[in-house]
Amino acid sequence: MNEQNTRKPYPTDLTDAEWQRIAPALPERTPRRGRHRVYAYREMLNAIFAIVRSGCAWRMRPDDVPPWQTVSHSVRFWQRDGTWVRIHAALRTDVRVAAGREAAPSAAILDRQSVTTTEKRGPHGADAGNNVHGRTRHLLVDPVGVVVTVVHTADIQDRDGVRLVVGNLHGKQSRLRVMWADGGDADQVVEWAQRVGGWPLYSSKRPDGVSRFHVLPRLWVVEWTVAWLGRYRRLRKDDDARTATSEAFIYVAMIHVMVRRLARIDINDSS
Repeated sequence: MNEQNTRKPYPTDLTDAEWQRIAPALPERTPRRGRHRVYAYREMLNAIFAIVRSGCAWRMRPDDVPPWQTVSHSVRFWQRDGTWVRIHAALRTDVRVAAGREAAPSAAILDRQSVTTTEKRGPHGADAGNNVHGRTRHLLVDPVGVVVTVVHTADIQDRDGVRLVVGNLHGKQSRLRVMWADGGDADQVVEWAQRVGGWPLYSSKRPDGVSRFHVLPRLWVVEWTVAWLGRYRRLRKDDDARTATSEAFIYVAMIHVMVRRLARIDINDSS
């Protein structure tokens, strides 16, 4: 199958170098059941990146990319079979190595972001502290990208959201040695994190007597990641019926961020 498109490119399209970074992590063949693949993987990814970056509805996608039903199905299918997480993990390793770091992170930082949901069906709740009715994203990140993310209703207490994230790490991040979190989150689950995974969980708090904005040690890394995600308009609100799809779109956005970063590194290395 010809993976090269013949249409006018969009700003979010993968370059040849970026495609070569992602291609090895994609499924090698069509599943046994169902029809054979008609559209090239590269064009499917280009359509997904365009939708996530622009925030347009499925039915309003550009006319010269694959049908919206096919693109939407690919997002959900690749979420279920772990493709998005696999691509994300491979790119995060490449970015870390390119930055002179070890392939796997030894430290991570945890924080949360509450976003409103639209009128679509699906689980949602009220975060009274942030005055948000919708869902909460718990993001565990290292300095180059998301390690793991969990999306849940906004009415779940912080300590329970942290436990969902830390629980997902068990047996997956063997090199992880320490985590930082916002003071309120960390204080409630310090002993639990140490008991479950053997990870010291440290609190990052605003100094006593400081009421204005203050950059908290380590937590700025999460804010940096949230700023990257904010460029992708699909993520400014949660418009998906399933929280698993919401998590998939976070990985999609970070994949696009990291593959672009790697392409810039490749260009600088070759110049």
